[in-house]
Amino acid sequence: MTDKIDIDAIKINFDEGGLWVLNIAVAVIMFGVALGIKIDDFKRLFKTPKIVFVGVLSQFILLPAGTFLAILIIEPHPSFALGMIMIAACPGGNVSNFFSKMAGGNAALSVSLTALATLLCVFMTPFNLHFWGSLYQPTNAILKTVALNWIQLLKIVVLILGIPLFCGMYIKHNYSKIASKIEKILKPLSMMVFVSLIIIAFSQNLSVFTNYIHHVALLVIAHNIFAFILGFYTAKSFGLTIKDTKTIAMETGIQNGGLGLLLIFGFFDGLGGMALLAAFWGVWDILSGIILAAYWGRKPILKGNIKSI
Repeated sequence: MTDKIDIDAIKINFDEGGLWVLNIAVAVIMFGVALGIKIDDFKRLFKTPKIVFVGVLSQFILLPAGTFLAILIIEPHPSFALGMIMIAACPGGNVSNFFSKMAGGNAALSVSLTALATLLCVFMTPFNLHFWGSLYQPTNAILKTVALNWIQLLKIVVLILGIPLFCGMYIKHNYSKIASKIEKILKPLSMMVFVSLIIIAFSQNLSVFTNYIHHVALLVIAHNIFAFILGFYTAKSFGLTIKDTKTIAMETGIQNGGLGLLLIFGFFDGLGGMALLAAFWGVWDILSGIILAAYWGRKPILKGNIKSI
């Protein structure tokens, strides 16, 4: 079905101004998250190296590798496949912190892992995108045509994630009271702006979604469910507590679709299949996160298994 239409000719209405607004929104959200991060969070995190190992393993190694294996099996349209690799290469979405808390997970661990993932993604996102994308011939062909510029890719990730993370943590460390006041206002406000942007972008592209969303819906839903299951059972296999297991699952299943879209429009000229898949992911994983967090939040934590970092 996808071969009968030119998937990559699909154009999502997202102009340069909208791209800059999304850039700023993602950066502000990261800054708001960083205002709640203390250096002690990292110290506490690294006192339990197994949790760090499991979080990095699940998110930056197993998810991209599992995504690649799934692509080999189902052989989706090349730009859909590269879109899946792009999503798997991105760090966890900032909203995962909210979902972890809602699910009865370890909120402090979630924030710490988000911060760690943001630091690691400066190098791991370009690496995973290029490494796994190059191993599959159809996606490798796309990568060759766009001549992916690693330096430019690193610059964007640093600008919209790295710098806001550093600035937020600096203010938190040196001006803790001010940081707390700003965080209370900025965090919900920035999230509202981000969700509003998604809604506006969705409404502006309603005809595109109506006509073409069926091509990516099952892919995105299955990929997202796979990510949640992968995170959950990876954590469980290492004997983590139920609270930490929920958190690892959220960090693995809620990927930063906003960053994925920025990179797709910045480096792949909004390639139709990639943009369509990432855009639907951005909408879907918020919905799936709410559903899973609400379900887990209603289930009592098992007695004797509530220890966390």
